[in-house]
Amino acid sequence: MKRKQTIMPLIAVAMLAAVFGSQPMTTSAQDKDNNPPLNLARDGFFYIGGKTTQIKGKTYMAGQMYVEYRIPAKQTHPYPIIFVHGGTRSGANWTGTSDGREGWAQYFARRGYAVYVVDQPGRGRSAYVPEVYGPPRFANAESAQQRYLQQSKYNLWPQAKLHSQWPGTGEIEDPASHQIIGSFLPEVAFPKSVEFTHAAMVQLLDKLGPSIMLVHSQGGPMGWLAAEARPDLVRAIVAVEPNGPPGRTVQFVGAPDWFKDGGVELPYGLTPLPITFSPPVKDPAEIKWVREAKPDAADLVTCWKQEEPARQLPNLQRMPIALITAEASYHAAYDHCIVKFLNQAGVTPTWIKLADLGIRGNSHNMMQEKNSDAIAEVIHQWLAKTLPSVR
Repeated sequence: MKRKQTIMPLIAVAMLAAVFGSQPMTTSAQDKDNNPPLNLARDGFFYIGGKTTQIKGKTYMAGQMYVEYRIPAKQTHPYPIIFVHGGTRSGANWTGTSDGREGWAQYFARRGYAVYVVDQPGRGRSAYVPEVYGPPRFANAESAQQRYLQQSKYNLWPQAKLHSQWPGTGEIEDPASHQIIGSFLPEVAFPKSVEFTHAAMVQLLDKLGPSIMLVHSQGGPMGWLAAEARPDLVRAIVAVEPNGPPGRTVQFVGAPDWFKDGGVELPYGLTPLPITFSPPVKDPAEIKWVREAKPDAADLVTCWKQEEPARQLPNLQRMPIALITAEASYHAAYDHCIVKFLNQAGVTPTWIKLADLGIRGNSHNMMQEKNSDAIAEVIHQWLAKTLPSVR
């Protein structure tokens, strides 16, 4: 049966009230008694995927993905969490914060989940091979300031002025800024990066078995594609502001116009690589896009949607999905378009808008900000409700 193809305006408040209650969220990690020493049964790493290649008579390896794991001594959840970082970052984005606290990897390991943190191929401890990957893409400090260090200063989108959670001034020479800027890494250009990471991710799922995908930003397509390739192994997707919006990218130009349509980066709506639609799609040009007549609100992007009748995404209909959106992020202006696209395709995600839970002032880089534990607790509670623990 075809699912209802609307967002339902109160879906976030109504569904989340049942999970979290009506009071602003707090985190148990704020109570040191609930954050004891991390007791692990195993801790280590391995590489998966990739193949050897000959370059000027010498042998190198490319396409491999570094995987770091933490297995708690008391594992109370049946499915491990695979953490996939975003653009120009590495798995370090999940294992610590810019002000020296533990990251989400430790948070979930402490709560009984086995966690697997990856460095995408060509990133961090997954070595870069230029002859295979091509010229690298680099990040710079000024872009970071505009996007999440000092976004209220640049004010390129309407919600930018709400930012309050970065643990520092955002100035380039600030110690917290040095931590985040120092973690930037050259990366394989998009969408080639998706091809290499997806190949390794499928092998990782085959090795681990049923798992939870927790993805962020440029890592977002890895969640959708993993669920596409191994729908029986992906038990849930937690998409923390994944790549978007569908249809066309958005350029942020500041007041008074705020938004300008960009080019096509995700020809299949959620990913740059083929994904199973019903009716089938042999070429992304077969997906017909229409631009809505007007935005849902003055501070929101006008969405591009499928022309009706919309093609369905049967594999993504098979697992629970949570989409996390921060109040001050540039994603706050367009994540509703991702939800609309999923709804049209018969997929009903739980859209968690953090501000609805009293968690305010966060940027796109929320797992590095002052209240990162509070956001981790939101995800923890959603997973506990969706995929209950076992003894």
